[in-house]
Order: sequence, then C-alpha cells, then structure tokens
Amino acid sequence: MDKLSKLKALLLSFVLVFQAGAPAAQNSQPVVRFEEIAAKAGMRVQHHTHTFHGKNADVLHMFTSGGAAVAVGDYDNDGFEDIFITDSDTGKPNHLFHNNGNFTFTDVAAKAGVAGGNDPLSVVSDALWFDYDNDGKLDLLIARFGTPILYHNEGNGKFKDVTATSGLNKFGNSIAVIAFDYDNDGYLDLLFGNYFKPVNLLDLKDPHVLPNDLDNATNGGGVTLWRNTGKGSFEEVTQKAGLANVTGWVLDVGHGDLNNDGLQDIYIACDYGTDHVFLNNGNGTFREITEKATGWDTKKGMNVDVADYDNDGWMDIYVTNITDEYMKECNMLWHNNADGTFTDVSRETGTCDTGWGWAAKFADFDNDGWQDLFVVNGLRSAGPESYVPLILPVITTPGLDITDPGNWPDIGNRTWSGYQKKRLFRNLANGTFKEISAEAGVDNQFDGRGIGIGDFDNDGRLDMVQTNADQPLLLFHNVSERTGNWIELKLIGTKSNRDAIGARVKVAAGGITQIREVDGGNGYAGQSTRRVHFGLGGATTINHIEIRWPSGRVESVTVPVNKISYIEEGRGVVPR
Repeated sequence: MDKLSKLKALLLSFVLVFQAGAPAAQNSQPVVRFEEIAAKAGMRVQHHTHTFHGKNADVLHMFTSGGAAVAVGDYDNDGFEDIFITDSDTGKPNHLFHNNGNFTFTDVAAKAGVAGGNDPLSVVSDALWFDYDNDGKLDLLIARFGTPILYHNEGNGKFKDVTATSGLNKFGNSIAVIAFDYDNDGYLDLLFGNYFKPVNLLDLKDPHVLPNDLDNATNGGGVTLWRNTGKGSFEEVTQKAGLANVTGWVLDVGHGDLNNDGLQDIYIACDYGTDHVFLNNGNGTFREITEKATGWDTKKGMNVDVADYDNDGWMDIYVTNITDEYMKECNMLWHNNADGTFTDVSRETGTCDTGWGWAAKFADFDNDGWQDLFVVNGLRSAGPESYVPLILPVITTPGLDITDPGNWPDIGNRTWSGYQKKRLFRNLANGTFKEISAEAGVDNQFDGRGIGIGDFDNDGRLDMVQTNADQPLLLFHNVSERTGNWIELKLIGTKSNRDAIGARVKVAAGGITQIREVDGGNGYAGQSTRRVHFGLGGATTINHIEIRWPSGRVESVTVPVNKISYIEEGRGVVPR
C-alpha cells in the first residue's frame, strides 16, 4: 500500500482501539447457546481422508485432509434446508441428509444417486448446490482431485449425472468451488480453486508435488473459471478473464461486491503463495488490485468469507491463517476503506488468533443486528508426541527439496497443531468481538474443516454444521435465549440467475442499516443457506428494505417480522 493508505490504516487502528473501550450498543445481551445434536438428528457420520500407500503415504494423507465439506440447500423445495456431506476415501459414500422438518434428517444419497465420486483415481473434496439451468431446482456439483461431477436435479428426489455433456472435463486438483454470475448474463458460472498442480496423486509419475516454497510457492494449481453457456454446458475462460497468472496453492475462493458497483469481485486465498484480489471490469474480465488493496503476503490463506461486519455499507473480508507454537501469522480481517484499499484489523478487533484456522463464517447468531463470527481450526490430532520438532529442521534447511514427500520425516502417530478449541466471536457492535465459544457450547477440539450455516428448523435462529477431518461431523442447534427479532428472505431471480446469487439486500431497522449479499459458496469447505438472514434486535418494525438484483433492477419490499418471506424479482413477495 502507498503512504496515504498506510496513514489511513493507522488512523483506523486508533479508532478501533478507542471504540473497544466504549460500551456495546445493546444493554442486555442475549445468551448465545448451541446444543450438539448430530446423533439425535441422525447425522452422526464420520469423514475419511484418502488412504495412500507406500513411503511417506502419511505426508500425502495430511496434505489431502481438507476434503471434509458441507453444502446447505433445499434441493426438494419443501421449505426446509437439506445438508450434503462429503467423504474422501476410495469407495466411501457421500451423504445427502434430507431435512424431515422436525430437526431429524434421513440420508438419501444412494437413493438420489449422489453418493459416489470416490473412485480409485479421484478424491471428493468439496460440494456445491446451484441452479445452473434456472429451472427452479438445485443441482449439485462435486469438486474432486480429478474431474468434477455435475448432477442435474430431476425434480423427483433423484439426480442425473450430466458431467459428460457439461464441458467440465478438465482434470484439476480442486479443493474449492463457488458459483456466481460474473458476467451478469443470468446464468451461474463456476470458479474452482485448485490446490496441487494438475497431476493425478493416485497415479503419481513424479514425486515432486509438494510446494516449492512455503511462503511464495509458484507450483500450485491456481484457479479455473468456467462460463455458463446457458445451454446446459460450461466453457473455460480463465485466460480470457485475466485469472491465469494465479500460480499459488489455492485453498479457498470467495466473491462479493467490494467496490459497490453492482459487479461481483473475487478474493483468492492461497495456502502457499500470496492471496489475490480481483475487481470485475464488467466486460467479462477482471483486473488485479492486490498490491494496492491489501499488499502481497506470505501467509497461509485458508478461508474467504465476505460480509459487512461493522454495518458501514461496505463488504469486508475474513481470511484465516496459521497461528500456533511456531507460526505466528495472525488471521486477516480486511476492513474495506471504501477507496479500493483494505486494512487488516484482526488484532484490533480481537479476531487474530484462531490456531490453525480453516473455515470461518459471519452470521448473526443472537439476532442483535450485528454479525458474529465462528471459526474452526486444528490440523492433526493424534498421539502425545508433536511432529513440529521433526519437520522444522527440514523446512528450514537451505537447498533441501521439499517438493518430494520422500524428504519429509514420517508423521506416524504424532500430532501437528491438533486439539485446538474452536472460536466463536460475538460482535460487540463497537468494532470489536468477544470470544464466547465455551459459554456457547461450541469449543470442541475436533480437527475442523468446513462450516455450513442454516436455519434448519425455521425458527429464526441460525444453526451450524461443522465438518471434521477423519472425525464425525457436529450439528449445532441454536437454542439461544433472549434473541432479537428477525427476518429471512428467499430471493428468486427472473432476469437475474434463479438463485439470485450476487443480489444485495439492504435493511434499515432499529436505528441501523445492514446489508447482505446472496453468495454462492463463500467459506472454506462449506456452503451456507442462500436465504438472507437479518437480526433486528428489539425492532418490531422495518423502516425500509431494498433489493439490488444482479440484473441491476432495484426494488423495495415490505415483509412481516419474524417470518420467512419469498421474494421474486419483478413481483415482490410471493407465496412459497
């Protein structure tokens, strides 16, 4: 950043520190509390990382342990959010949990035809619901170390594999995928984040597959952008769109309108190699603004979530990194300065240290009008011995080829940054957060990966799914007391894409104005509900609701408080 941007960053830090001493906006805080009910709900399933064989198989096992993912979406349009859960070992099935409407779930993956994907040469790594053909039914994409799988929703509880005709035939070691309409033509496009370079890890010809530099790697998989043709297929436009120069080990990708121009921009988080910020030019291309916006970094970007955490009308970005006994990186909470630059305020806001961070999601869990933040962490929890004393001499030895797993020491039953407590940060409405995971009942020590947020019982309180590597998933029912009022809006595009991904909703109530955007899978290994949820605190009436659709249409609507409302572009509130 230039001198002026650095001065702005310094002034903002002073303001946040000053605000930290101010009282929170709410005099009577709600009690945030979750109850873990996966077993009772019928969802107690365990993830399995792919099992490699031969020398240093456990090193490759660790590098591919990120595929425990969750995707939330109402695939059968019955008004209740369903949950898709991935597995990653050969022959292990994925899970499609149908919501029975009473906070129990039934696994219908095999019956629906979506349980497969972990074949002898492919590893399932992520999943995404999106309506690619605008027929009103959510389709399902499975990202893999291999080629993806696209399932078309047939509307009868079953899905059809249409991968062969989709055009999605390029091999890639994809670990993340989002759907968004980057060119605003009314059809959802796909951006894949790729971890390893495009070589098949299950049929490895050359062992030199690990990062060539732990800070500035250039041998990762980068990203691939696929444009929806509107005819049931996709075409790759990575080079044409200006994204081909990303060479890092991408762990997550996220989108949002960062400069309030009505176009969806992107942030790319790289585990090895710098993160990237791209603005949408509005003509099918992107321009990189990383140097000006955030500066180049050497951290281990793991997550991208985009939200206006301070209700100033500009979308901010939260990226997890590694903060443990030997890497003191700190997360990045990029505050949007509204001038094309961002300031990292993670230390000032109290959201810096979350251990070995993975997924993180903003959501208003207590309905006070301010978005809170949940973060999962932990790399590998195993035996009492630590792997760190063995690996440190290797990664700090000049000239040693660390791209070959054979040069890494055996992990065995050792722990590496494991047994870490999860973090739940309550937004204090003054520019800072307070860590409350223990009192909220979410401070588990599992090796977390993904987070899926949704109101699974339609009671206006947001619930959570936490996926874990080689461990059972956790389902957290929000049983918080004294929460505020709320609204939830399910947007239906007509001229815009049917899912309304990229739509922005502005709500003025109770003396504050909030914005939300419908996102297509932001957050590592986790897709949350596409309903936009607003906590209203003590407000019983809403002053104004404005929707800016991806098509550019702007509409005002009126909806009841403490209800789920369906809104169709051009028609307003409609029956479900």
